[in-house]
Amino acid sequence: MTNAHESSDDRESVSRGKVARLLNEYDLQGLGAKLESLWTREEDRKSLRELAEYFNKSLVEQTLERESSSTLDGEAANYYRLLTGDVSSGTRIQAENRLEQHGVDVDQLRSNFVSRQAIHTYLTQERQATHETRSKTRKERIDDRLQTIQRLKTRVTTVVNSTISELSQAGLLSVGDTHTTVLVRIDCQSCNNQYSVSELLTNGGCQCREDDDQ
Repeated sequence: MTNAHESSDDRESVSRGKVARLLNEYDLQGLGAKLESLWTREEDRKSLRELAEYFNKSLVEQTLERESSSTLDGEAANYYRLLTGDVSSGTRIQAENRLEQHGVDVDQLRSNFVSRQAIHTYLTQERQATHETRSKTRKERIDDRLQTIQRLKTRVTTVVNSTISELSQAGLLSVGDTHTTVLVRIDCQSCNNQYSVSELLTNGGCQCREDDDQ
């Protein structure tokens, strides 16, 4: 029988849910409350996907701190990207080898990563958290789409840089210092104006459409 005065952290320790179990196992004090705050606040509220990534990066960071004397700032987030992101198999294997040299069980760590659904179950069932869903403003909807496009551009940049590095190291490509830029332009076939994605979306369309409406 649960004591009425039992804290939320105590309830996490006896829960059978994956997120709550890992919070207790990895001694991540306060992370449960942080996840709830990020999900329920009105300003800059985080999505379940973002919270799952935040949680998983915290697991990597805690694992490194357990096995290593010190960690560099941003090292955990980078390892998480290398383990789960769109990188070459060679790059991923190198990251796994470095983690194993630190004493990390990579297979176990990867199996501990949680999904957005696991985060939702934890927040709604373990912490009884709720948030009111409201219709997004035009600016918020456009910002969401721009963020998605930016993530895709970043992924393309990462793949290109990884490919150049891999081929260069293998002696199949001769190149000096490089800088990769991913540009997306939209051409209006009606008036031949060109726009960046950001310009077109934030302006609400092409200038020629505005002229037609006048």
